[in-house]
Amino acid sequence: MADTTTETRLSSALRAAARSRLCRAAAVLLLVVGGTAGWWLSSDRGAAYPRGEVGFATGVPGGVYDRYGQLLRGQVARVMPGVQLKLDNSQGSLDNLERVTTGQDDFAIATADAVASFNGAGKPQLRAMARLYDDYLQLVVPADSQVKRTADLRGKRVGVGQAKSGVNLVTRRLLGAAGLDPDKDVRPAMLGIGDSAEQLRQGKLDAFFWSGGLPTAALTNLSDKMRIRIVPLGELAESLHLIEGGGVDAYRAATIPADAYPHSEPANTAVATVAVPNLLVTRADVDPALVQGITRAVIDSRDNIGNQVHAAQLVDLRTAVYTDPLPLHEGARRYYISIKP
Repeated sequence: MADTTTETRLSSALRAAARSRLCRAAAVLLLVVGGTAGWWLSSDRGAAYPRGEVGFATGVPGGVYDRYGQLLRGQVARVMPGVQLKLDNSQGSLDNLERVTTGQDDFAIATADAVASFNGAGKPQLRAMARLYDDYLQLVVPADSQVKRTADLRGKRVGVGQAKSGVNLVTRRLLGAAGLDPDKDVRPAMLGIGDSAEQLRQGKLDAFFWSGGLPTAALTNLSDKMRIRIVPLGELAESLHLIEGGGVDAYRAATIPADAYPHSEPANTAVATVAVPNLLVTRADVDPALVQGITRAVIDSRDNIGNQVHAAQLVDLRTAVYTDPLPLHEGARRYYISIKP
């Protein structure tokens, strides 16, 4: 009887020890699996991205690129700790592409027509991260101006954008489509949006062109100070396709809504024009994890940024991958694959 009791006690002790070893093994396994899963999840969210300051070329002060960059910087700082976007003002799209290809900046916004026209030495290294919102071409004149269409600008003092801006690129094409030589038939002033608006207000310009998201703050502010009118450009949409060349169909007919600039004249009137998409660009050699994280920040911040920059509301996940004429960066491709249902 004593032997049986001893054997029973010994058997119970062995079973308890075995259970203890199994529990410890299970705990180790859970830690390993949990750690691996945690690594995978954090990797998918881009936790391995490089930290530090990265350059982001925007555009002229007062333009939509500039304001968009300011708001995106805050979003990136929140969702990518350790990454600081250093915003660099520039003349515009062509200047931005030059800055990215030469390594002055790692990221920038540029119009699709500017990308197609860019002939910098580093162009093969350019990659896209997303198609953002469209720029609308706008020809601004005083409300009582006799300019009713682009052809009426002959002999006029016209703001045509800075030399390396997308505005200057498309303005020259618009003037050509209207039968005007941009160097001889108008008196061009290579000015940014802020200076153009101020010189129109002072009577030093008869008109100026602008290409930007709707509404552009500088034009809203101008319409608060003087009576302005947006001249229709829609009749030139077809001609732009013939001038553009390069096999890239960047332009489309579009309409500036009646409420884009409530104080412009005539009131409550939509204006036919031309639009061109904006692309978020980088270089092929920029770290894929960094690109993936910033692409995510751009898409996820659409509503927050859109509350202050209305054009950003048009950033659409369904069209973001259509970045012709640039291929997607590997990091952006990983992001879009990661959210594919």
